[in-house]
Amino acid sequence: MLRDIRKIGKKLGLNEKDLSLYGFDKAKILNTNLSPNGKLILVSAMNPGKFGEGKTTVSIGLGDALALLGKKVCLALREPSLGPVFGVKGGATGGGKTCIEPKSDINLHFTGDFHAITSANNLLCAMIDNHIFQGNLLNIDPDRVLFKRCMDMNDRALREITISEEKIKNNVQRHDGFDITAGSEIMAILCLAKDLDDLKRRCGNIVIGFDRDGKQLYAKDLKAQEAMAILLKDAIKPNLVQTTANTPAIVHGGPFANIAHGCNSVIATKTALSLADYVVTEAGFGADLGGEKFLDMKCRLNNLNPNMVVVVATVKALKLHGNDDVKAGFANLERHVNNMRNVFNKKVVVALNKFADDKKKDIDTIMALCEKINVKCIISDGFNKGGKGCTALAQEVVKICDEPLTPLHFAYNNKDNIEKKANDLAKNIYGAKNVEFSPKAKEKIKYFENIAKNYPIIMAKTQYSFSDDPLLLNAPTNYTFHVSDIELKNGAEFLVLIAGKMSLMPGLPKVPNAEKMEIIDGQIYNLK
Repeated sequence: MLRDIRKIGKKLGLNEKDLSLYGFDKAKILNTNLSPNGKLILVSAMNPGKFGEGKTTVSIGLGDALALLGKKVCLALREPSLGPVFGVKGGATGGGKTCIEPKSDINLHFTGDFHAITSANNLLCAMIDNHIFQGNLLNIDPDRVLFKRCMDMNDRALREITISEEKIKNNVQRHDGFDITAGSEIMAILCLAKDLDDLKRRCGNIVIGFDRDGKQLYAKDLKAQEAMAILLKDAIKPNLVQTTANTPAIVHGGPFANIAHGCNSVIATKTALSLADYVVTEAGFGADLGGEKFLDMKCRLNNLNPNMVVVVATVKALKLHGNDDVKAGFANLERHVNNMRNVFNKKVVVALNKFADDKKKDIDTIMALCEKINVKCIISDGFNKGGKGCTALAQEVVKICDEPLTPLHFAYNNKDNIEKKANDLAKNIYGAKNVEFSPKAKEKIKYFENIAKNYPIIMAKTQYSFSDDPLLLNAPTNYTFHVSDIELKNGAEFLVLIAGKMSLMPGLPKVPNAEKMEIIDGQIYNLK
């Protein structure tokens, strides 16, 4: 049974004045001027199948198990996007007996953060086109506007569009497009900003495009940052909810890990670390995506260092990568484990997320293979048993967290040039022999090298493979990694390197999850 969110807040030492209530079961945390001292546990995974491998379920189960052990714990998770909810994956609030609640609200509109981000993004777009329409004093080149509109829905029809087709005086028709909100620069800014003033500064530094003389133009040239910050003033405050077992959970921000940086907000993580002794956070898709970005960017730039990493695996995923042979597919899991240990210098435990149809012989094989590479593998059965199904995992986590903290290392040197950073990332994490840049990407490197010096890189690539090819499974080596384009996110202060045919606006599947949903007497069904 869900408890009054004020009682959940009290578990973290929060009083009613520290909360802005959104009904009985949700609240915004107002007091975020705190000191992060807790132990940080990162949950990531091997490369998944199309429905994921249960990182959120394992994270919630681990949090509930730590609470059962008497630990003061808080989860720090991302908000789901409506794109996957109505697309392939469905909801992203855990499953079975390990969920964050109220799950229907969290999967849908929640506290309105995604809508505020979408509105702030599209306000800037409207101001760009209005400026061009009203005389264009900044001399904006309509063919070199970089900032795109966004919406929180998978809609491939909006990837490439033409705008301003109405035949009125001063209308300037131009090419444009949409990104999904979870992959937008405003989402990244909200998740990386230290406070509202920092958010305002970052919004002002967004590069909107160029004038006709080739000069770079910013959102602050349009005086847009204040209005954008006004739309985001509540969205920047982290959201407090609870698990089915009443463990506190801060759910805030939701950048995708394949096309964005895949981590919840810095404010949420630091708030959780200030309020709890143990914080369980999750980084999206495989450890080559969200996990790498969490460590190489979020931790590097915010003085964070996880005590350990949990790598989630499933029998199903190992069979996928091994052509129905878990032993052959183990190479994928092994690379992720070794990346966390050998590249980032982190202690690792494997959580084998249990499914009802798993065969004992496959589980035994995985256990033996993990023992062979000297990593502990622990069955996680939170879906069926809740926190009790993750007790062994929690005990191992506590044991590792009590050990001395290892210094965090990185996959690339942030001071190197763009090509060197990309090559080091591809070699050290993806197992590639080299990176090949398209002519378009090479041309952008010449320009971005000067204005984005010391910016980390965010690789937008398929989640299904270490490579840029979703069909190249398991642990490929000695291959060429392809970068097709580069985008500057100057407000977020990173570069997005787009690998292969990756798109920043996903599409719906042939049979979207939206077709299966129902609402009967106010109750939502088949949200997943």
